[in-house]
Amino acid sequence: MVNSTSSQPRKKRAMMHAGSAHIRHKSLSAPLSTDLKEKYSVDHVSLRKGDKVKIMRGDFKGIEEKVAKTYSKTGQVTLDNVTREKLKGGTVQVKVQASKVMVTSLNLDDKLRRKELEG
Repeated sequence: MVNSTSSQPRKKRAMMHAGSAHIRHKSLSAPLSTDLKEKYSVDHVSLRKGDKVKIMRGDFKGIEEKVAKTYSKTGQVTLDNVTREKLKGGTVQVKVQASKVMVTSLNLDDKLRRKELEG
């Protein structure tokens, strides 16, 4: 959630949706699994495309998939094979709140991210 001086939920939500990109980016963080916490000495990490996550809450609880796309505006992510049926036929990817997933494997293709975690 966005830090502000107010404790009113409506003002927190307003700041989250109207906030600047560097503030909204913080809503895309998720906790690490226990073995990754020990390895990197970090509790939470920002989600990126290619990270492997496990859904911890909701209808799709227990499913482990790769992150397909991140939505910093809403703080949600879509996963590769997590879809639902539409009423008119066809399928659509389900958006999952970033705080409801746990990172099980990190995408370390980015040298800066690797250096930040290991250093």
